[in-house]
Amino acid sequence: MKKVVALLSVLFLAACGNGAASGGGDASKKSIRIAYQAFPSGDLIVKNQGLLEKALPDYKITWTKFDSGASINTAFVAKSLDIAAIGSSPVARGLSAPLNIPYQVAFVLDVAGDNEALVARNGSGVTDIASLKGKKVGTPFASTAHYSLLAALNQAGLKESDLTIVDLEPQDIQAAWTRGDLDAAYTWLPSLDELKKTGKVLISSRQLATAGKPTLDLGVVSTAFADAHPEAVDAWRKAEAQALDVIANDPAAASKAVGAELNLSADDALNQLKQGVFLKPADISSAEWLGTENNVGKLADNLVSAAEFLKSQQKIDAVPTLDAVKKSVYVKGLPSVLG
Repeated sequence: MKKVVALLSVLFLAACGNGAASGGGDASKKSIRIAYQAFPSGDLIVKNQGLLEKALPDYKITWTKFDSGASINTAFVAKSLDIAAIGSSPVARGLSAPLNIPYQVAFVLDVAGDNEALVARNGSGVTDIASLKGKKVGTPFASTAHYSLLAALNQAGLKESDLTIVDLEPQDIQAAWTRGDLDAAYTWLPSLDELKKTGKVLISSRQLATAGKPTLDLGVVSTAFADAHPEAVDAWRKAEAQALDVIANDPAAASKAVGAELNLSADDALNQLKQGVFLKPADISSAEWLGTENNVGKLADNLVSAAEFLKSQQKIDAVPTLDAVKKSVYVKGLPSVLG
């Protein structure tokens, strides 16, 4: 039901105006519609501390909470978003057929580490990934967690059809877990911490990254908005870079801001931030990640690799070319634009 309501909300937003009418493709309309997600990241610091509002006082900035990358992709299709925090797997889907969403990756928010993991519920009889056969597992479909779950199953020699995978958002996973409706779940913080209290971690996204299946949280911007408001995109990237500096250099301030956004104590927020992998601003434009205007980085290869895996799992129709994905990495002004 929630997904129906979310879809209707997206359609309503689209009916209220297209990207240009809301500022997306019209340089004279100074508004920014941002999608954020409730996971520990610098993006929540930008929101909580009003960094973008301070940098762009002439813009009307609207933050809307989304529960997964799939719903964010739907909102981009409806032309009701300009900027979003979204996982690399849904971005790979978004850049692939049939979606072919006209957006560009402009920032790396974090690299998934122990902040995403597959957990088996105590009493489920599940002791390792292989013993998930015949069991019921929850995860948000079309998310980085879903991608990682499929990668973990493939690594263990299991097929998706060997078990029942249920499409649930993180908060719904918690409720189903409490009722005993799930044997395991692949999800992210903060819900992950709740599951771990009565479960066992089978594998984390940090371990899968080591095995060649890394996942990331990315910042994307619609191509129409980037073309019409390049100065706003620059300000947003600088704000996100500033948030990364706060995480690295002032953990007390970072945990206070993230805790306020997630309704957690500062101590709990700090513990959750420690489970992620956050780059330094200077790393964003390195060859390993976004790269520069003259040399797009390996992030493009990562997204193609993710798309290839999704195609092998019959989740997308076709894999985009590396050249096409490189054009969807926004490297204008890097590295100097980050300050």
